[in-house]
Amino acid sequence: MSAIPHRQPGTETRPTAGWRKSSRSRAEDACVEVNRTAHGVMIRDSKDPDGPCLLVENSAWAGFLAGIPTRPALKD
Repeated sequence: MSAIPHRQPGTETRPTAGWRKSSRSRAEDACVEVNRTAHGVMIRDSKDPDGPCLLVENSAWAGFLAGIPTRPALKD
């Protein structure tokens, strides 16, 4: 994993579109957002979209997702 510093010259360009957050998130919730890039998956704080983000290799992201247990949808 590697962090992408805030507006640091020479780092991967941060995409402005394509960021997603959980479908279970509400507008007022504190969340992270993810975005797939050619180099892996970028993760950022939804409350600070211009702040630092983390770049995770695709294989590490796949391992993370595989470790999340599946469960029935929550009812409101």
